[in-house]
Amino acid sequence: MRKNFKKVGTIQKKILLLLLSGLTLGLTRSPKKQWWILNRIPKEWEKINRQALERAINSLYSSHLLKEQHNKDGTTTLILNENGKKKALRFNIDKMEIKRPVKWDGKWRIIIFDVPEKLRRLRDSLRLHFREMGLIELQKSVFVCPYPCSTKIEFIIEFYNAKKYVRFILAENIDNELHLKKKFGLI
Repeated sequence: MRKNFKKVGTIQKKILLLLLSGLTLGLTRSPKKQWWILNRIPKEWEKINRQALERAINSLYSSHLLKEQHNKDGTTTLILNENGKKKALRFNIDKMEIKRPVKWDGKWRIIIFDVPEKLRRLRDSLRLHFREMGLIELQKSVFVCPYPCSTKIEFIIEFYNAKKYVRFILAENIDNELHLKKKFGLI
């Protein structure tokens, strides 16, 4: 695995990657059996807190990326549904880039977020991803991009379960537009 996998290291990411690789994560009502399953997965998984794992799975399930399959032995198997497969294949979150169109449409995409201090790691992860995607930080929690990016931003927001903290604005003018156009190479 890549070294920067740990840098972002979300449990949701690990679950999606595991499921995408063709494995299924079986969950039972028995904690002993749950840990037995997790111990069979590479050492990266040994660091996962059980409660954090359950929260991450619930978040992915409520985002309609997973489906449940109930087995005869009382276990439940979680697998990527078609929507989840499409998302996981379409987006490699570490290498996500915003493509520059041939002609700029003259609109600015502004992403603002207000994440509580107790969720600092979430806030830092959002900042990191937005910077790596090529967005420019106007202020600590305000990013801007001149190119269509709503689908990719929505994926990141959904991936981190941060929808209630993030807003996406489409604007025609920004007071420091000339400066931004230079930074994005539009002039």
